[in-house]
Amino acid sequence: MGAFFLKGLAFGFVLAATVGPMWVLCLRRTLSAGRLAGFASGMGIAVADALYGAVAAFGLTALSTFLLAQQFWLALGGSGFLLWLGARTLLAKPTPLEARVDAPSPRGLAAGFLSTLGLTLANPPTILAFAAIFAAIGVGAQSRYGAAALVVLGVFLGSALWWVILAAAAGALRARLGPRTMRAINMVSGLTILGFACWQLARLV
Repeated sequence: MGAFFLKGLAFGFVLAATVGPMWVLCLRRTLSAGRLAGFASGMGIAVADALYGAVAAFGLTALSTFLLAQQFWLALGGSGFLLWLGARTLLAKPTPLEARVDAPSPRGLAAGFLSTLGLTLANPPTILAFAAIFAAIGVGAQSRYGAAALVVLGVFLGSALWWVILAAAAGALRARLGPRTMRAINMVSGLTILGFACWQLARLV
């Protein structure tokens, strides 16, 4: 049983560490607003990964069928939000060094968590990827609930571990970055997020 947990842990960590729009978004939020902001955003992704992992591991066919049937509209909404987020990031003004604090408001943390949760859930084909990986490691709809639960828990903790590492590393670097460097990071992050949004829209078309 412990092997299932370790496999889920490794998969969740690798999945979170893979560079994508959410990776860029969490990095930029950490550099801009501090460790807690980056971690809260990362936890939104970890929770979404765990939810989709649970759908695949426990064989929730009706729910996965419904989500996959709505994937066009979910992806369209997610792409639109990424376009807005990318443009906002691109135009954001860097906070001066002396004005930076690492204590965002509870409302800001909640907004960061919910935004990444929603964006990650806006990609239902993730369920298919989880189902394929879980089948490869011996977990599927016919598996015992205990094994499935351990894999899902591993996925969540592995993903959360990566976001802790990223938030800690980027947070330590944050205090050394001047406004000019932060402006460059905002531009690169904004263009990267816009690029991912355009790529996703092209796939939909």
